Amino acid sequence: MPKLTFIFGAILVVVGGGGYVFSLTNNTDHWTALIPAIIGVLLLISGAIALKNLMAGIHIALLIALVGALGMFMPLMNLGELFAGEAERPAAIISALISLIVLVVYIILGVRSFLAARRWKKG
Repeated sequence: MPKLTFIFGAILVVVGGGGYVFSLTNNTDHWTALIPAIIGVLLLISGAIALKNLMAGIHIALLIALVGALGMFMPLMNLGELFAGEAERPAAIISALISLIVLVVYIILGVRSFLAARRWKKG
């Protein structure tokens, strides 16, 4: 699970950094484009903690992923405008959607990992 945490953290850093660079080229730069990257860095830190203390690091990472996923719903309120071609900041909506998908997949994999570990302990 720590390896997955590093992978998913790196993906989010790329999504956030790419979104910010894209916003710079369109003269709509805003620090909120970096939110996925911030979440990604926190996941990377949690992954490093997990190398020393597996349970604590992964629990922290899953909490960060859950809060991050919940935070991605606000920009997605404009998803209809994106499909209609009327979105004010389409890159922000796309970045939030990608981030939400990445975070939800990470949460699912983390929960499955915890369930498998629990079954292994009992067996």
